[in-house]
Amino acid sequence: MTIRDTIIAKLTAQFSPLSLEVIDESNKHRGHAGWREGGETHFRVRIATRNLDGLSRVAQHRAIFQVLDQELKDRVHALNIEVLPAIPAEPKS
Repeated sequence: MTIRDTIIAKLTAQFSPLSLEVIDESNKHRGHAGWREGGETHFRVRIATRNLDGLSRVAQHRAIFQVLDQELKDRVHALNIEVLPAIPAEPKS
């Protein structure tokens, strides 16, 4: 299982997101701090979930960091988090 797959699985299990994107941006950081051959070191997470509604931005990020604690300690150098509004799609008539 890739780090990306692990991040998706853990965030899905914890937050039941309405939408979730996990983008490996490691190639943009080649030669920078934390970059490793093979990538999977720099990620962008875009998540929309009601489980983070009402929390401050700091609290939202802390909740995500807590779930991904092991990955952040072992392999992931940078995690860019975007918490999106958890608004369900309008039903089509």
